[in-house]
Formats: sequence, structure tokens, C-alpha cells
Amino acid sequence: MSEPRIRQAKQAPGSPRLQRRLGLFGAIMMGLGAMVGTGVFVSIGIATGIAGPSAILAIVLAALVAICNGLSSAQLAASHPVSGGTYEYGYQYLNPWLGFTAGWMFLIAKSASAATAALGFAGYTLGALGLSQDYLVLLALAAVIALTLVALSGIHRSNVTNVVIVSVTLLSLLFFVMAGLSVTSGANFTPFFAPRADETGPLGALFHAAALMFVAYTGYGRIATLGEEVHEPKRTIPTAIILTMIVTMVLYIAVAAVGVGAAGAEGLSGAATDATSTQAAPLAVAARQFPIPFSPHILAIGAVTAMLGVLLNLILGLSRVLLAMGRRRDMPVIFERLDEAKTTPYWAVLAVGVVIGGLVLIGNVKTTWSFSAFTVLIYYALTNAAALRLPAEQRLYPPWVAGLGLLACLFLAFWVERQIWLTGLGLIAAGLLWHAVAKRRHDASSASRRSSG
Repeated sequence: MSEPRIRQAKQAPGSPRLQRRLGLFGAIMMGLGAMVGTGVFVSIGIATGIAGPSAILAIVLAALVAICNGLSSAQLAASHPVSGGTYEYGYQYLNPWLGFTAGWMFLIAKSASAATAALGFAGYTLGALGLSQDYLVLLALAAVIALTLVALSGIHRSNVTNVVIVSVTLLSLLFFVMAGLSVTSGANFTPFFAPRADETGPLGALFHAAALMFVAYTGYGRIATLGEEVHEPKRTIPTAIILTMIVTMVLYIAVAAVGVGAAGAEGLSGAATDATSTQAAPLAVAARQFPIPFSPHILAIGAVTAMLGVLLNLILGLSRVLLAMGRRRDMPVIFERLDEAKTTPYWAVLAVGVVIGGLVLIGNVKTTWSFSAFTVLIYYALTNAAALRLPAEQRLYPPWVAGLGLLACLFLAFWVERQIWLTGLGLIAAGLLWHAVAKRRHDASSASRRSSG
């Protein structure tokens, strides 16, 4: 069988390119900054409310799917190292419609995740300071504005900020795990599967929780979107993704086990049911059981820095995808413009900041996180589909890895609430309609220039 014909990139001629400023350590820290945040500090509580203690198993299932996707992303980014992630891979190895769908899903999913991170930051901060939750949205908007300004300053300064944030976050989570081991009780793990009355049953609850926890791992895609900004991308990107995935999986399992063991499933799930209450911090509930004074406050410091790290990385990643879509004229051409140093797509960064700020006004963490789950699973299904089209000489891993990832993503996507995936399908249709209109206008403009020339 002959290898598939690979479509050549058709970016606008003369598009400015970003400079390569990151090494392996910087890429890993960017990945950790995008992954170790909302997922561990918020979604573990949501998943426990759905699946009970078996949320720990959901974390493992989500990690296995994410590993397949991570390996697919790694080999795609190594063979095609430009900004844009699966949006670019879809164009290169699939077709323009699927490429656009990937970029559209990324923008929707990660904008919702960024809004969740901003609200989570505000909730943890106000709770730690004992202030009223009436200021939740206002403080979240302030965080979006501040980190948008950081992102506008360029990738180097953003990377330094990210390293500081990730370091504080990891130290607080290590404290949580070590301090919580002494109060972990095996009784809190029984019954292991949630005895809730649900039409899908315990197995359906497990898959639903796995779909939500999958979002917590998807920050590794942040590394792939930096393909144009890392040194030696064919070596750096795969290595950074694999190492980031291993560290995050071990950390999530340890934190979830200690959280359930210390507070019980009901404690954690009760803390995550209301996005605007002072209890929107499930790990803080567990930390109150620790014998060490000020444990919740120590954890809150890590949570606050984690949310800021996720928000910063999402602003950076979203702006790079918007940059790539502007280059192909799938979005307005203004988004491909770079600053004089050619390190920042400033109009794309500003647009992303405005969109995230708008979503913050919704103020519902559970809804935005669930919506992120469906859209990001569709996005990574397309990642795996693109990896299946890689020529043999460009493959780093066997095809079954991408095939398993593709099937798992499509399977998990439809275990979220029905209204969530129906809305997601509607947005896909709306995006494709926009793509058709934009393509027709671009083709007409190109034909007019050729005829006048």
C-alpha cells in the first residue's frame, strides 16, 4: 500500500516566524504549568462526585488515553514543528475541513478551561483570605488582564514567570501528599464504586469521570503548540511530552488517593458542587484533616499559583493557534501580526484575553469544565487521526497507538451530559459554516487580484 499523499502547508506568503527560545527544561515546565492546575485542584472533586472513590481509576483510564494522545502529538510535532498544534496537523495530513475543526475545537475548549482556571484562582484566593465570594468574577477578570499583559511581553519573560509558578505549585502538592498520608483511611475507599442512582450505572459514571479527568492531562498539547519556539524540536518535543505526562500521572494519582483517603468521597464531591461558594476547593477540605497547622493555607498558595500558571499557558497556547488560523485566513489576517521582536502575536493575545474575560462572566466552573471535556476529546481524536496518516519514515511509534487514542477519545466524548455534547456538535456545525464563508471570500479575493494583475 502506498503512503498517503501529504498536503503541503498553504500559509500566506511572507508570514512572519517566531524565534526559537525554549529548551527541554522550559518545554517541560510549560507543559507542567498547563497540566498541574485546574485538573488537580478542582476536577478531582467533580470526578469524585460522579464516580465516588473509583475516580482514582478514572484518573488512570484518562492517563492511558492521554498517553496515546501524547505520543501522537509528539511524533506529529517532531515531523511538523510549527505553531498551531492539531490545527496544523489536520491541514497537513487530513484535509482543510478537519484541520479547521481541530483549531475551532481548541479555541472553544481551552477558552472555557482558561475561564475555569481564572475562577478557580479567584475562589481559592478569596477563600484563603476569608473574603466574600461576591468578588469572585471581579478578581478572576483582574487575573485575566494581568496575565494577558505578561503574555504580551514575549515568550522568554512568560517562561520565567511560568517556572516560578510551577515550582511553587509542585512544592505545595508534594506537601499535600506527604502530610496527608498520616490521616488517610482505607474505610474512605469503600464502597469503591459510587452507589448513586444513575441511568448509566457505576460503569457509566466511571467513563463520565474519566472524560472529565482527561481534560486535566491535555496541557501536554501546550508543548506541541510551541513547535516553532523550541530548540531542536524533533528531539525536544517528544521527550518533553513524555516526561511531562509521567510526572503528572504519578502526581494526580497520589493527590487523588490522599484526598479521598483523608476527606472521603462525599467530602471532596461536596466541595466541588458549587463553583461560586467558599467550598470550591476540594483539596482544601482534605487538608483540614491534616495534623499540621495552616495546611489549608499552604495548599491554597499552590492552588493560586497553579491556576495562574494554567491561565498563562492557555493564553499563550490559544494565541498561537489563533496566529496559525490567521496565517491560513481561517481567522482575520490581523491575528498573524507579530511585534517588532517577532516573539509575540499581540493581536491574537489581546483577542484571547477578551474572549476568556467574557467566559469568566458565566461564573460556573462545573459547566465550563464539562464543556471543555467534550470539545477537547474531539480535538484529540483529530490528533490521532492525523498521526495515523504519518508516512512510515516519520513515525516514532506504531500505528496502533494512534488508533487506540482515536477510538478512546470518540468513546469518552459522548459520556458527558447530553446537553453538553449536543451543544458541542452545534458549535462544530457553526464553525464549519464560518469556514465555508471565509474560504469563499478568500478564494474570491484571490481570483480578483489575479484578474486585476
